[in-house]
Amino acid sequence: MADKNDAKDKKIGKAAAKVAAEEKVVNAWNVGFNKTNNPDGLIQRTLIIFKPDAVQRGIVGEILSRFERVGLKIVGTKMVNPDKDRYYHHYEGISKMVSRRGQKAFDLVVDFMTSGPVIMMVLEGVEAIPVVRKIVGSTEPMAADMGTIRGDYAHVSFGYADARNEGVANLIHASGNAEEAEQEVSYWFAPEEIQIYKTLAERFTR
Repeated sequence: MADKNDAKDKKIGKAAAKVAAEEKVVNAWNVGFNKTNNPDGLIQRTLIIFKPDAVQRGIVGEILSRFERVGLKIVGTKMVNPDKDRYYHHYEGISKMVSRRGQKAFDLVVDFMTSGPVIMMVLEGVEAIPVVRKIVGSTEPMAADMGTIRGDYAHVSFGYADARNEGVANLIHASGNAEEAEQEVSYWFAPEEIQIYKTLAERFTR
């Protein structure tokens, strides 16, 4: 009898473990989403960071209006001044910047990011990740198309920044893909910092 009960308990335990593994952990990326309101996962959240140059130039509001005009919704925001250790996980732990671009590039970017406070936001909308990337434009401001944020508000080149041994002042960070977005949003924001509400624009933009 004991052997049968043990076997039954093990079977139940395995089933429970399987269910737990299949249930996605609720974090800032997916809080409030479920199979009913986001069945195909096309409503996305993405992280943007208004970098020190955007904050110090006083153009955060003007840039933010670009995202709001297309119907993207702000669901999280805060002003912070992270140290180098905090940025390390963002740029190397998540996006592997040292591996991709080298230690010098990483150090220059982190030095630039720690030169002043930044404003972080989580934006939500239909395929928000590629939409935001399109609005932001190419990493190098000089090469960014006019009509994009970097093309309209900056013109620094990689060559200019390299000659001066400094990071590129390109105004804004935006998550590169869905995997990065999930990790970045969950790294910088706690689930309780994500706001769930409806906007009038959603009738026409979702």
